[in-house]
Amino acid sequence: MSPQSAPITVVTDYFTALAEGRVPDALAKLHPQVQWHQPGQNQFSGVHTGPDAVSTLIGGMMGVSGGTFALAPAGPLMANGALVAAPVHFTGSRNDGVQLDQLGLDLLTVHDGLIVEVHLFSADGPAEDAFWGSSATQ
Repeated sequence: MSPQSAPITVVTDYFTALAEGRVPDALAKLHPQVQWHQPGQNQFSGVHTGPDAVSTLIGGMMGVSGGTFALAPAGPLMANGALVAAPVHFTGSRNDGVQLDQLGLDLLTVHDGLIVEVHLFSADGPAEDAFWGSSATQ
């Protein structure tokens, strides 16, 4: 494994691209068949397959949050073989004043220099569900 394809390096590059607003570069770190497991019981919950589906998911979240949704590492990345655990802090606000501000954990699996699976965990799932709402309420 080259240093550029080491799981922690791939995930670091992914989060750096997101933080710098380089979404296409972040999406390029995803395997063409990436499995993205979005938690909860809201309009975005479920498994999203492929970078295009993840892009659509993020676009939907930006729409609900009026472009304010943000995600940033909240501590050091931790690797165990192909798995990288990333403590995160995510925020957003809706036009009606409802706020999202909580911690979570992203668990990313990396193979051959690409992220092949992402499992997301939220500190307060019901609050996140309430923020995103159901497809019927948006």
